[in-house]
Amino acid sequence: MPIPAPITLNELHAFVADGVLIRRGMIPDGLLQPAAHLVDAWMREHYDPARLTAYTNQTFAPDLASHPDLLGLFHDSGLHELVTQLLHPAPTAPVTTAQVQIRLPDGAEQPVKAMHVDGVSCPHLHPEDLNTFTLIAGVVLSGSATGDAGALHYLPGGHQRMARYFAEEWTRGQAAQTPHDIARQDGTALTARPGDVIVKHHLVPHRVGINTSPVPRVMAYFRIRHADHARLAEAALTDPWLEYPGLAALAAEAHPGS
Repeated sequence: MPIPAPITLNELHAFVADGVLIRRGMIPDGLLQPAAHLVDAWMREHYDPARLTAYTNQTFAPDLASHPDLLGLFHDSGLHELVTQLLHPAPTAPVTTAQVQIRLPDGAEQPVKAMHVDGVSCPHLHPEDLNTFTLIAGVVLSGSATGDAGALHYLPGGHQRMARYFAEEWTRGQAAQTPHDIARQDGTALTARPGDVIVKHHLVPHRVGINTSPVPRVMAYFRIRHADHARLAEAALTDPWLEYPGLAALAAEAHPGS
């Protein structure tokens, strides 16, 4: 199993400030290619165009969620160890499923999501329901490395604004997922190549744009939860570092009085 390079102090400061950690070329071809081929075969043999909206809102290839080739991207690449470094010393719940997200080339009439935070006021959930997590790890499986090719767009530092929003403006059950000043922003595009990894704080708002390239953009995502997330979930919406005890002091230094 590959051992990831230890997270540097600069990376920790950047994660506290931006809510994002990116590692280029982290996934070796021996793990990347089987997963990419698995999803490609599913698209050719099992994809149902009538379910495009459901796939986009939840996951493509739902029957592959627990496939070893997908889970190996997280458990056998060193990505699990990288995430553990960020959350240390907090324990994490087991990661047993993957989410596959595909942005099809322009013309597929695929829904375009607005800037949002996962699991809160989602249109496919009951308004009162929360389906949140602590952080998410995404692996690029295939696609063009340009910002207009179905890339993930995220708002660096947006976790601080979202925490204030959830504390001061949001009420459970409302339809709005983000405040107006967040919703209207385009965000920063993840211009990444296959094998690149992004680890993102749950509260960082994000969206996915259209894909103007001729090839699909395929990502595999893994949701990581603090072992006690079920109890902490609602409080964690207003306290970005509640589930990151090792980073709480660093965050307090960066944002005194917040």
